[in-house]
Amino acid sequence: MKRVLQQIIEKNKTEEKQRVQEIQAELAHPNTTNARRDFLKKAAMGGLAIGGFMSMSIEDTLAHTTSRVNRSSAPSDLRITDLRYCVTAVMGRTAIIRIETNQGIYGLGEVRDGADVRYALFLKSRILGENPCNVERIFKKIRQFGGPARQAGGVCGVEMALWDIVGKAYGVPAWQLLGGMYRDKVRLYADTPEGGSPEEQRKRIEYRVKDQGYTWLKMDVSIGELRGMKDTVVNGKFWENDRGNLSQWGANDYMSYANRMHPFTQVQITEQGLEELAQIVENVRNLTGYEIPISTDHYGHFDLNNNIRLAKALEKYRLAWFEDMVPWQYTEQWKTITEAIETPTITGEDIYLLKDFKPLIHERAVDLIHPDLASSGGLLETKRIGDYAEEFGIAMAMHQAGTPVSFMANVHCAAATENFLSLEHHSVDVPWWEDLVVTTDGRKLIEKGFANVPLEAPGLGIELNDEVVKQHLHKEDQSYFQPTPEWDQLRSHDRTWS
Repeated sequence: MKRVLQQIIEKNKTEEKQRVQEIQAELAHPNTTNARRDFLKKAAMGGLAIGGFMSMSIEDTLAHTTSRVNRSSAPSDLRITDLRYCVTAVMGRTAIIRIETNQGIYGLGEVRDGADVRYALFLKSRILGENPCNVERIFKKIRQFGGPARQAGGVCGVEMALWDIVGKAYGVPAWQLLGGMYRDKVRLYADTPEGGSPEEQRKRIEYRVKDQGYTWLKMDVSIGELRGMKDTVVNGKFWENDRGNLSQWGANDYMSYANRMHPFTQVQITEQGLEELAQIVENVRNLTGYEIPISTDHYGHFDLNNNIRLAKALEKYRLAWFEDMVPWQYTEQWKTITEAIETPTITGEDIYLLKDFKPLIHERAVDLIHPDLASSGGLLETKRIGDYAEEFGIAMAMHQAGTPVSFMANVHCAAATENFLSLEHHSVDVPWWEDLVVTTDGRKLIEKGFANVPLEAPGLGIELNDEVVKQHLHKEDQSYFQPTPEWDQLRSHDRTWS
């Protein structure tokens, strides 16, 4: 036995030596990025192979077991010293925040797409001086300042950044801090915008499936596609904007179609309209076949009766789900729809915290849940949501439409949650999106429709590619992680009870 053990030790020593040589060669290569060099240097200092480990004394063994802790950091002495930001042009406006500490370690987070970065800046005075390793304590302190959809952006962005710091302080990936890994690759579903013609739609689908290797797609089946088609929609003209569209987004008018909940428009789809929408789905099914799940979204603002009619018209195409057919708040309406149709129903991208998922789960009002980690409460709360749904036999898909920062936060959460199905990638057609960051383990962010889970890279496993991010800042705010002293002072008493 001893001889066999010694052979194993010698073999691993040889492999260790070879790995050191490979690291030295990569460090010397002129194409190696600075971020990659930094990671390799840390790996070389902290990463002894098992061959060396098995032959060490007890003193050396103890030293090695703590070697992954960042030795420039004493985690118990970490303190938050600043919160800074930049606003990118991703999805029109998406802010990245950076929480800094007294030991040089910082964490990256993201304020959800379309949300105001001030949702996060408002929290700075409430977290300064805190130990960022106390993630749950800080989260409970600030969660009262979050709300549905984009209103949660600040709380969730801070929570993401805290996990990034903790992972870096202790030298482990964020998924490890959530309890461990169920999968080392995360399946993605590719958002596929409506094409201007069947030919354009075909090109978009082929790019995703054939060129990029995605195995799951999502498409809109919107009554907006019926624009200009006579006798396809009832009461549509009344709600059109000044460009003649039934636009679901971007209107400031509180009483506009975009801001009217589905039961309050009295828009209906005619039989001819249903046939036109069914033809759109059939065209896509003919291109993809039936091996690829197709999810659907953004139908328009009309009541549950017309949602049921639309779902039944499309049932033969075996869609993966119908998403956000009515607002998430209407649990009873969701249950009515779910019981009336065969296609799975799903909602949740605008729900904040587990407590508001519970009615939908308890009533089995939906077949699937769909949190957006940048709205649902961050990594730990989203894992709790998934775990809770699992107890009721409900699976979890994840909505995501931001930068690679929130994308990677989602990847870690998905890796650590058993009932996970698929994660949205909303920027497939943005050529510079992946270049906004560099991975600290040197692997690609996405390969053949799957996200790589960082196996050892600490925290979220990414650093910003500063030059690329600076090229894609929002035109109205070109600042880049400047100090924010104007947000330092706490000016209120925040306790919610007397």
